[in-house]
Amino acid sequence: MVAGICAGAVVAALLASGTGGAGSTGSPDGYAMRTDARFAPVAALLPSAAVTYDTKLVPAAAWIEVGQRTTVGGATTVRLRVDGMVPGHAYAVHVHQKPCGADPAAAGGHFQHKPSTDPADVTADNEVWLDFTADEHGAGEASARHDWNFREGEASSVVIHDMPGSRVRAACFTVPFGWAP
Repeated sequence: MVAGICAGAVVAALLASGTGGAGSTGSPDGYAMRTDARFAPVAALLPSAAVTYDTKLVPAAAWIEVGQRTTVGGATTVRLRVDGMVPGHAYAVHVHQKPCGADPAAAGGHFQHKPSTDPADVTADNEVWLDFTADEHGAGEASARHDWNFREGEASSVVIHDMPGSRVRAACFTVPFGWAP
């Protein structure tokens, strides 16, 4: 990590096997991962896996951590922790299909367990929603648990939206989500 400023740190471990690493597909027992980074503007000298598009909502150097635990044929839990955000602000956070890019739209749409174009399927049951309100110090956390797993290569980032119900993408964090068979 470069002085803890813009480089992401990834710790990935396969449950029970003690082998594998970032991008691993899992073991017979599942998949577990945790990654963190500091947000940096798109044009930052030192690039980061966490990109802020709106530094008023997600300040440069704010911190994010995402963890995942998935069991084979069972459940997936995703956890989010942040620090350095706007105190008292409500944010909407969702898992998206593609990695972050310079263009906020690069992350694609929300990952959906049952892909659909019907707006009625945009729900916390069909997607991973990690909404939170930053506390008086700018910290926040959320978790979501589902009785389904991600599909290979279809979940690649976490997008922070301005507020629940907003389509404004304030920031994005590329995450090595995994899956279990």
